[in-house]
Amino acid sequence: MIDSANLPPQAASVIIQLLRGVLYNDKQPELWQSMVTFQTAIRAYLAVIGLQLFLDETEGYAFLRQQEEDDDDDDSDTPPLPKLVQRRQLSYPVSLLCILLRKKMLEQDASGGATRVILSRSQIVDMVRVFLPQTTNEAKLVEHIDQHIKKVVDYGFLRRLKSDDELYEIRRIIKALVDANWLGSVDEKLTQYQDYANRTV
Repeated sequence: MIDSANLPPQAASVIIQLLRGVLYNDKQPELWQSMVTFQTAIRAYLAVIGLQLFLDETEGYAFLRQQEEDDDDDDSDTPPLPKLVQRRQLSYPVSLLCILLRKKMLEQDASGGATRVILSRSQIVDMVRVFLPQTTNEAKLVEHIDQHIKKVVDYGFLRRLKSDDELYEIRRIIKALVDANWLGSVDEKLTQYQDYANRTV
């Protein structure tokens, strides 16, 4: 049984970071190594509080997910645990932006280019505006897109480069949001978004 009394201090530090948000190998390598080393203890401790560790060692990120409730346990007398990880409902423009960013990453990966995908603010604006309702107020449209970009940055799927605040790196954790099931119908989704934009002109 893993509890706080016998949890290694390094593992406890990892759990605290994961409860705060995503853990990246390139940003916190020492914590990352501790997570890999004490992964079994960390997973066992998290399971007690209804969480599971999602770890992608290849891409270098880890985060927590709520454990899926087992239908076989419906007759159990044990009450369900409160939700620690809340699901966020993404707005239409934010989900659209995430799909476009994931598609851009997929294209670069397929071309065998650099692993980092970096886009300028103007490139992102141009990508998104095609799928948004047309307007005569160009400044207002760009302002709205900037707000959506900021939201995606807040969610951790984009990172503004310190060297140039007009450049953004697509964080590879976006693969966990836009997974293979989404990718299988990306073009269909983009067509739906385009139709939505056309209908709201």
